[in-house]
Amino acid sequence: MNHQIIYSKPPKEKLLKFIIPSTIGIFLFLFPVYWKESVNIPLGVISDVFAALIKPVASLGLMLVITASAILSLISYLFKPKFIMESKLLSRLFVTSPAYVATRILGSIVTIMCYFKVGPEIIISPDTGGTMMGLLETLVAWFFAASFLMPLLMDYGLLELVGTILRDFTRPLFRIPGRATIDLLASWVGNCNVGVVLTTQQYEKGYYTAREAITIATCFSAVSLPFCLVIAAMLGVDDNFVPFYTILCITGVLSVVIMTRIPPLNRYPNEYYPPVGKQIQEEEPEGLTKFQWGLKLAVEKAEKGLNMKEIIYNGVNTWLGIVFSLTPIVMSFGTLALILATYTPVFNWLSLPFGYYMELLGLKEAFQAAPATIVGFADMFIPAILAANIASYKTRFVIGILSLVQIIYLTEVGSLIMTSKMPIGFKGLLAIFLQKTIISLPIIVLLTNLFGITG
Repeated sequence: MNHQIIYSKPPKEKLLKFIIPSTIGIFLFLFPVYWKESVNIPLGVISDVFAALIKPVASLGLMLVITASAILSLISYLFKPKFIMESKLLSRLFVTSPAYVATRILGSIVTIMCYFKVGPEIIISPDTGGTMMGLLETLVAWFFAASFLMPLLMDYGLLELVGTILRDFTRPLFRIPGRATIDLLASWVGNCNVGVVLTTQQYEKGYYTAREAITIATCFSAVSLPFCLVIAAMLGVDDNFVPFYTILCITGVLSVVIMTRIPPLNRYPNEYYPPVGKQIQEEEPEGLTKFQWGLKLAVEKAEKGLNMKEIIYNGVNTWLGIVFSLTPIVMSFGTLALILATYTPVFNWLSLPFGYYMELLGLKEAFQAAPATIVGFADMFIPAILAANIASYKTRFVIGILSLVQIIYLTEVGSLIMTSKMPIGFKGLLAIFLQKTIISLPIIVLLTNLFGITG
């Protein structure tokens, strides 16, 4: 333990500097509001309004941005012009590896074809490239709002206070810091992509180790309550939504408890991001309670909080990084995944082992449902689409919960994780996805039986 510290109450003005921004952050990211006949969060409402405003030009804007990303990345790779190489912002956006240059070029070709509706139907179909264009329009709107508002949640002491208080709960259960609770809540009631970006930024600022960040991003980036309702309704099981959501929550917690203690998650380095090192200090010294120490850290963090100019500058940087780096990857990977799911039997072949697995667990129509167990790696909507025509109520119920527990889909969350500074790539994501599926299925089936869901 550290040496004893005598607690002194923070001055009112310093306390308010912590309380006011953090309260606004809690409201924006975590407070449920009723909006357009469904439950949302203020950030979601702001994003929806912004998405509606840019809708007339969103497709054109995406096409231009993704094409510019491809051209400037190729120019940077081939010619290394000074105006890009010597610019901190431009080099971060456009200097990348040959593989990512190729991916950006592919993304631009697909986007141009979808925008002008030219080329093979397999690419520009509403089920493939068209779906991805629509998803990206929503994604860009979400991150525009989140990029400028996230500091209210992250940079004014809220994570320090919550992390210190909840450390004794999250450490033994999940082997992650207490501050990760905010990540979980932000994605649970709001948007899983926001949770991943929060995690990425916390890792790059020295508050999570690589293992902790990967664990949080792959296991704690849950989907929002409204989306759970949508999936349950798509599968026709929304009349049992309370047990549906309860089983989802229990399975999510139990699967993480298991997965954090076995490979591959426990093999990732328990080291902080090298450029910044360890910045977290949740352990309270002698003489202070957890709340007192957490409040002290929170007030100190708020004192160093960003001013308006810095918030705008960081927000622009974050959003441009997402727009120029992420959207081409989402467009290329997502369209390819949807082509495989829609037009080929690849997922049917790959899912055969899960057909036998579900048959062993006593589920009806196991082999018909099997593709839905793995296709969620491509996109979160596809499992519900594939399983909607299954006759067995219980099987649809199980598939719906499984698809929401898996949540490492390449069209959004997976691409965000792979393009971050976290040391995990495609193979690592696939291994964690499959492991989560194998572990979660029997838990879901057991709980479904205990809740008396049949049919």
